[in-house]
Amino acid sequence: MLFLTILLRVLGVAGAPIGIDEATFVDRVPAAGENPHYVGHRPPLAPSPLLALPPGAVRPEGWLRTQLEREAAGFVGHLGEISSFLRREGNAWLSPTGAGHSGWEELPYWLKGFGDLGYVLGDERIVAEARVWIEAILASQDADGWFGPRSNRTRLQTDRGGKPDLWPNMLALRGLRSWHEHSGDERVLALMTRYFRWQLSVPDADFLLPDWQQQRAADELANVHWLYDRLGEPWLLELAEKIHRHTANWTDGVANWHGVNIAQAFRGPAGWWAQSRDPRHLAATERNLGAVLAEYGQVPGGLWAADENCRPGFTDARQAAETCTMVELMLSAELLAGWTGDPKWADRGEEVAFNSLPAALTADLRALHYLTAPNLVRCDAASKAPGLQNGGPMLRFDPHDHRCCQHNVAHGWPYFAEHAWMATADRGLAAVLLAPTTVTAKVADGTIVTLRATTSYPFGEDIAVRVATPAPVRFPLYLRVPAWCARPELAVNGQALPLARAGPGFARLERTWADGDEVRLHLSMAIEVRRWPAQHGAVSVHRGPLAYSLRIAEKLVPSGGTDAWPAWEILPASPWNYALVLDETDPAASFTLVRREMPPDGQPFEHRSAPLELVARGRRVPEWTEDPLGLVGPLQASPVRTAEPIEEIALIPMGCARLRVAVFPVAGAGPDARAWVAPEK
Repeated sequence: MLFLTILLRVLGVAGAPIGIDEATFVDRVPAAGENPHYVGHRPPLAPSPLLALPPGAVRPEGWLRTQLEREAAGFVGHLGEISSFLRREGNAWLSPTGAGHSGWEELPYWLKGFGDLGYVLGDERIVAEARVWIEAILASQDADGWFGPRSNRTRLQTDRGGKPDLWPNMLALRGLRSWHEHSGDERVLALMTRYFRWQLSVPDADFLLPDWQQQRAADELANVHWLYDRLGEPWLLELAEKIHRHTANWTDGVANWHGVNIAQAFRGPAGWWAQSRDPRHLAATERNLGAVLAEYGQVPGGLWAADENCRPGFTDARQAAETCTMVELMLSAELLAGWTGDPKWADRGEEVAFNSLPAALTADLRALHYLTAPNLVRCDAASKAPGLQNGGPMLRFDPHDHRCCQHNVAHGWPYFAEHAWMATADRGLAAVLLAPTTVTAKVADGTIVTLRATTSYPFGEDIAVRVATPAPVRFPLYLRVPAWCARPELAVNGQALPLARAGPGFARLERTWADGDEVRLHLSMAIEVRRWPAQHGAVSVHRGPLAYSLRIAEKLVPSGGTDAWPAWEILPASPWNYALVLDETDPAASFTLVRREMPPDGQPFEHRSAPLELVARGRRVPEWTEDPLGLVGPLQASPVRTAEPIEEIALIPMGCARLRVAVFPVAGAGPDARAWVAPEK
């Protein structure tokens, strides 16, 4: 029997525990090792703990595939038919001379996500359409290295003869990078080399002048490092230093309070840290985001109040964030996870992806709105300024409007899918973002394996990873354990393996894997009630990665658009002004979880088909009403005195709710309870 057990372990027969008695728990994925199969940072840059896989290596399944397929069938996949900025006739991005209309950010914003959408889904129509624009961009380069619309070369300071605006090309390069990673097209490397040579020649006085390019130049730093990692040309590090030197100073604090600038630029010092190796640059990224969240982000959903800029005094849960902010913060989190191996960035990205992004679009992904707030009870076409900073129909769901977000939202779900799995420096694989996916990648000595993650997470607690391999192969597998999980459970082929710690971190399994091996990770989700002092003692309700919002009945009202691509207002059709009644000794015990089947159409982010519900108790607060603009009235101090009867109410995941109250006052009856003051008419 002993001989048979040893033989099974040597041969790697499925079901046999091979070379492993327990799982190792690590705080982060280590950077030690060398992975020749995928491109990470090249010395002297700090080594990459996690390495991106080529677009298409991760195939989405389940609810994630539904989001991507609906994106392809929705306005993103057909934006060429909708957006005037993508009109091909006379378009500057299609012109070999760079002349024409729509030469700024809109086309490359859309293209970088649209192309990846095609690669992730294997959608030939989308890839072919993306190729039209990619080929034109590759053919547009001047002899001196400039490419793309010529209007951007003289867009700034026209009173001084015109200076270059590099911002649109930063976006175009991101799309070209994905095309190269997907196809191996060497023309991308040649174009980037010539273009970066030109940048190195630009006088300092004309380089990265104030505009989006100066705030968001970390995007260009990442492009330069990407090319350096492939070519190893030392002059690229010289250019990287020049870019950092001219970027807005995010090292010493928050350099700008524009919502999208924050989402992109807060990561900039950490990107430079890879070259500087100075710990203060890495610390600056964490400090900056912490400062923004402390002042403007005391709400669920992972975002901050910036509609469109952060404004002192405008911090209530009714303040909103742009859809651009959501997808850019997700990308920043994905990049930071790769640069650092730190799981907290994946936690941050999931918080936005699951709670905020779905509610920024209709459930069929055929329309979006510009701004989304944790407390938002009317999505109509009326302007909400100055309650929201931006005027106009910012809350209407409209595929024809919301210019930057209309184009930039394209990359949210494709990049999420691509970063769900990443290669590790020690020639393994890591499940970084947890979702139903299948990944095919090289491990160890180059053996190609396929891992399939079957799960309904974030709605379910269990993730099963099944291994397919042509032969037994030893490599490390990392599974992320989120910070909120206090009791993770792990098993390999049915054998329980104790985990010494709770999240955040990674469960690391190194063994000789055989075809058919299966790992099961159980992430127990406990109900948690969070109190927000900055919101006058109001609370939000959480379970695992999901925050919860009141279920509000929706009335859809047509609001323009076209027959093929209509716009919509969503109005409340049930009461929303509830204060929660909580068990004072155990607030989490105030809620009963109800589970339902995942919806048959595969779309769980919809208020009528939410697979989870928390049954709660609440009292209405009659004085809590909409203000004259149609915004939910600001929160007032909890506990709130109300004589209304206790009602049973339903809370659903925040991402399922386009109309939402996710930050609740608390009902009370004691001497500390205060009457709600109705707003003046």
